[in-house]
Amino acid sequence: MSDLVTHLPPEQQAIRDKCFHPTGTFVEFKKEEVEQSIPDRFEKIVSQYPNQIAINFGTQVVTYSELNAMANCVAHTIIAQRGSDPEPVGLLLEKGVEQIAAMLGILKAGKFFVLLDPSFPAERISSVIEDSQAALLVVDRQTVLSAQQVTTRRCQLIRFDRLAQPMPAEDSRIPISPHALACIVYTSGSTGQPKGVVRNHRTLLHGAMLRVRTYGISKDDRLAHITAGTSNSVTNSFYVLLQGATLVAIDVKREGVARLASWLIDEKISICLIASPVFRKLCTTLTGSERFPALRYLRLRSDTVYKSDVELHRKHFPPTCSLANGLASSETGPLREYRIYHDTEFGSSEVPVGYALEDKEVLLLNENGEEVGFNEVGEIVVRSEYLSLGYWNNPELTAKKFKPCPQNPHKRLYYTGDLGLMLPDGCLIHKGRKDFRVKIRGYGVDLIEVEKVLLRHPGVREAVVVASKSKSDETRLIGYFTSSNHLIPSVNELRGFLQKTLADYMIPSVFVNIDKIPLTSNGKVDRKALPAPSNSRPELGTPIVEPRTMLERELVSIWAEILSLQEVGIHDSFFDLGGHSLAATRVVSQVIKKFQLELPLQSLFQSPTIAEMAAVIMEHQGKRLGEKDLDRMLGELESLSDEEAKRLLAEETATMTEGKRHE
Repeated sequence: MSDLVTHLPPEQQAIRDKCFHPTGTFVEFKKEEVEQSIPDRFEKIVSQYPNQIAINFGTQVVTYSELNAMANCVAHTIIAQRGSDPEPVGLLLEKGVEQIAAMLGILKAGKFFVLLDPSFPAERISSVIEDSQAALLVVDRQTVLSAQQVTTRRCQLIRFDRLAQPMPAEDSRIPISPHALACIVYTSGSTGQPKGVVRNHRTLLHGAMLRVRTYGISKDDRLAHITAGTSNSVTNSFYVLLQGATLVAIDVKREGVARLASWLIDEKISICLIASPVFRKLCTTLTGSERFPALRYLRLRSDTVYKSDVELHRKHFPPTCSLANGLASSETGPLREYRIYHDTEFGSSEVPVGYALEDKEVLLLNENGEEVGFNEVGEIVVRSEYLSLGYWNNPELTAKKFKPCPQNPHKRLYYTGDLGLMLPDGCLIHKGRKDFRVKIRGYGVDLIEVEKVLLRHPGVREAVVVASKSKSDETRLIGYFTSSNHLIPSVNELRGFLQKTLADYMIPSVFVNIDKIPLTSNGKVDRKALPAPSNSRPELGTPIVEPRTMLERELVSIWAEILSLQEVGIHDSFFDLGGHSLAATRVVSQVIKKFQLELPLQSLFQSPTIAEMAAVIMEHQGKRLGEKDLDRMLGELESLSDEEAKRLLAEETATMTEGKRHE
């Protein structure tokens, strides 16, 4: 073990010592194995475990040798079209075996991949392709139409589902340096200038090594793949597949959280990474009789971890299963880890993000660049030789965030913008963000980027976007603006304008027109002086129409409660009132519970006003649900994350569109 790991407090070291798989088959991922390419490491694992199950995506189950053959087909196709010189290749595939095989194939061809999320707006995808300069896209039958709409003629397409057969399945054997680029992951931005984090083979392998050592991953481990999102495909696949373990996926939006506990038990999941909100929903479904005999490591991610989460773990999971919190980013890879057993005690009211991982040193600096003392808050700055190379096509931001290390020319400093507090024993407490980047429904949002898009509207002269807590304790965006003329743009006009460029979670829920933007004495925007938004109906550009029937009044009550509004008109659009995908699931869930009717999530998107939804309910009056079906449907809706709700909506819309095409 490294010096950093051996200096853990005794209780943390004791927990780590207990967390290896009971078969005792752990094989150390050695430090020198970082100095190679990802294909080299992967092909070594394939030769060791050819018949081991690599990925289980429900109906898609492939062994390591089968996954390698699929990746080789992609690699040979790319080489035949583009050669083996390094260049970016866009990856526009839905999550699944094909996506991971394509990633490996791109790397085997000597290229580096650019992750594209099919759920993003066309303008966002187009801007990423343009910024990355990708001249080749790997697509499939589900994404080819989208790709054709957002790419230029110079961008070639490779259909994964139409790879030429027979295709040589042997390894490409192209020499690849560990310092060669491996991927660009776009983590923020949606204004035509997205931010792409550049990583090479060496840094990705180092991150995989840290995960393998921290979790004690062996070939006998079965890791749960629950969360959605493109970047997770990199993290969750590489550290599993580069160690010979099995990645097992569950589609929670279809199976429901109520099914998750039995799935963890039946699939003998030993390591589970799960978003904190999904973990809380899972705990509400547990009866106390579940034992989870195979589960030994539960890592919460994606959102803040609270002491109440620790209590849920103690209540519902066996003493043999440890809980973990931590800190990581695309720019740094894994940084810290904090393990918790049933008897673990910590003095802070916050759950720590923990202790240092090998080769990742955290400094806490004040505004003058000086280190702060213990128990003092400072910006988290990471010192390491295994950091991202910087931001693609953005030398100014790279120079601002990544700086040379005066003490060691092989290391660099990364200024995270996060705030932290270090306890005397080296344990780190995360204290939030320094800048204006916030989390909205699990997504990172740069407030300045949203402001820039809002300022493009011809009716907006000045704009400020802030994050605020709603009555339901949900973080939402509020857009303040001054108008450029006497015709003040309505809320639905502003939302429609922003939807052309921004993902829906980046669009403010509330817009407030003010006479002037308050400033501090030194001329900066005084965000604290901005007026609190009221809970009155927003200016939609149309008069309010009161409910006419008891059914409409009951729907108005549901909407008003979920949207925190005093009044709602029966012809007001749910989304113009500030609704979003996740809030839509709550509305449909409440309607199903109130009227005991089977309604798809799509119903609110097809009928987004009170009057229209009332008509839908009247049509479904004869389709009342039994108690079992009611509980199942409510469980499925309540389990959805914001991203899952959007994906489900997209799937339902595509199915509906396909049906109309064949009519």
